Amino acid sequence: MEKFDRISLFLKLKICIMKKITRILMVVVTCLVIGYFSGIVTRASIETWYPTLVKPSFNPPNWLFPPVWSTLYIMMGIAAGLVWNRIDFEKEAVKKALIFFAIQLALNALWSYLFFGLHNILLAMVELILLWLMIYETYIQFKKINKIAGYLLLPYLAWVTFAGVLNANIWLLNK
Repeated sequence: MEKFDRISLFLKLKICIMKKITRILMVVVTCLVIGYFSGIVTRASIETWYPTLVKPSFNPPNWLFPPVWSTLYIMMGIAAGLVWNRIDFEKEAVKKALIFFAIQLALNALWSYLFFGLHNILLAMVELILLWLMIYETYIQFKKINKIAGYLLLPYLAWVTFAGVLNANIWLLNK
């Protein structure tokens, strides 16, 4: 019986770990898919409209954006997965945090459409302020549940801060 209990415990532990990994992977894939679709909107304008804009001296080269965003989407997905894995222990807090996460992810995709799809630099800048606030609130909610999850959002927050400065400067230079 003792050997059976150890095997049963091992199997339960293995199932629990697989469930946690699956949740993380599901959110990472979701974030990457949203990033991919945002990239579709962006690609055409990168070759046609974006080169016609006057940009500030600190504008990064175009090749930098895909690896940075891919890394950020992976980190966001891991963070959300870590929070989701606490659902059995902090149901209401996790639900609230994941709602903020979903809203900021939707706003993230909307920015690409506003800036690159509609070529509306000012509206994109205004929307970016709302996006920044939602990322910050997501960070606050995540940190309460899992500190690592919160910290994983800090590079994203920093990059969106930089994107806001860049967006504002592009608007000022092209209005």
